[in-house]
Amino acid sequence: MKSHLGPTPIMILGTSSGSGKSLLTAAICGFLKGNGEFAVPFKGQNMSNNAWIDKNGGEMAYSQVFQAWAAEIDPICLMNPVLIKPQGDCISEIVHLGKSIGVTKAQNYYEEYFSSGWDAITKGLKKINKLYPEGRLIIEGAGSPVEVNLQHKDLTNLRLAKHLKANCILVADIERGGVFAQLIGTLELLKPNEKKLIKGIIINKFRGDLSLFDSGRKWIEEKTNIPVLGVMPWLPELFPAEDSLDLVTREKQNKSNADLEIGVLKLNHLSNYSDLEPLESEKDVKLTWINPGELIGTPDALIIPGSKQTLKDLEILKKSGTAQKINDYANKGGSILGICGGMQMLGEVLEDPLYLESDDIMRAHGSKYKGLNLLPIQTTFTKKKLSKQRQVKAIWPAITNVNGFELHRGVSKLLNSNESINSIFADQSLGWSLKNGSSGNISGTYLHGILDNGEWRTLWINELRKNKKLAPIKFNNIDYHFKRKVIIKKLVDAFGNYIDINKFNKLFL
Repeated sequence: MKSHLGPTPIMILGTSSGSGKSLLTAAICGFLKGNGEFAVPFKGQNMSNNAWIDKNGGEMAYSQVFQAWAAEIDPICLMNPVLIKPQGDCISEIVHLGKSIGVTKAQNYYEEYFSSGWDAITKGLKKINKLYPEGRLIIEGAGSPVEVNLQHKDLTNLRLAKHLKANCILVADIERGGVFAQLIGTLELLKPNEKKLIKGIIINKFRGDLSLFDSGRKWIEEKTNIPVLGVMPWLPELFPAEDSLDLVTREKQNKSNADLEIGVLKLNHLSNYSDLEPLESEKDVKLTWINPGELIGTPDALIIPGSKQTLKDLEILKKSGTAQKINDYANKGGSILGICGGMQMLGEVLEDPLYLESDDIMRAHGSKYKGLNLLPIQTTFTKKKLSKQRQVKAIWPAITNVNGFELHRGVSKLLNSNESINSIFADQSLGWSLKNGSSGNISGTYLHGILDNGEWRTLWINELRKNKKLAPIKFNNIDYHFKRKVIIKKLVDAFGNYIDINKFNKLFL
């Protein structure tokens, strides 16, 4: 029985994590859209703390959001029906069909959530089929499809491929080395009925002269009897990171002459790192990642990003000495921006009456914790998670309209106000800014995606430039989603240039 209504799905499997499945899925979505097809991205189960909120308040992984933008359709949480959000210590939050349903230990995950996870995936597929009956599913796999110790409980690779009778592409990352062993080993571990699903191979992240791999391509095809669709080169570091490790370890862009240096704390439980991509794309801004315990130096601003475990990250900052370094930086008139959990850390008090974020050791000391004491706010963690898109008016640094989303547990309130405190938004619950000395500001906001807004980002950057006695940059009212369109076009163009399109069309369309 056919389990989908539209054209035969295409699934992108990888020989390993980090092989480039996410971006190739986006590339195929954009390529098909440009050729008159209706592509719908899908990933049954994703593990990521880089989340996004759809128009109905549903939570989903950012990678499927980017793929939906490539397909030029609205992202909806049905495209990622199971989201696992690691919290550290082998514990994860589980999100099904956009809603948080519980927390579990890794050792208990399959026992507690395997059946309900598959149910969420099949429900998501049915709803997508109903919404887009003519759409072709472009499905991203997870990790490797042949983890033999986990295959019997695989939710999102071969089980899904067989369920949908998908035509599969196997992607191997040549940058890691051992590409021939990756491919042959993966194919050898597939059962005959699974191997039949693999219709093509893509070699990804090749550096240098592509013609040097011609003999390798020929060997792979002769050995596997599966066509190599193309060899994708190592692309410039312009594309969104597939996970937080990619973001902080990717090759550094040459920004030695950047006007501004912005330090970013690399929190142990870093989340929503896509908030920082708009700054990374600014030619006159250099991002410097700072691990707990490292010197902060003298950046022009310091960002404390979102955290999946705010209290635990705050404790790490204290024990590593970084909390004191942050206060020293602030005392010298530095500018700090905290986003979501980062803003909560900037406050005076964080209270966890239900012990939602506290571990056993922390509970012994009570439910109240001292923050960095840089913003006069108190945060109380609540059971209910707030998740919704927002369109609000910013009133600091100047009046402008902004878009973003909230995704947090916890409510923050101002403990005292004075003439140095500004609400960043007309909705005062979304964030505050405190004048710090003669030129700096201590600011915090719950609004993820605030830096996507070109006008607000320019105003904030120009505040930093003014502090450094630099001329303001040209006013930029172009939001980052326009930059993403350029990125997507480059990605799609690369797919069209380096993949044998005739072969691809014959095998998959």
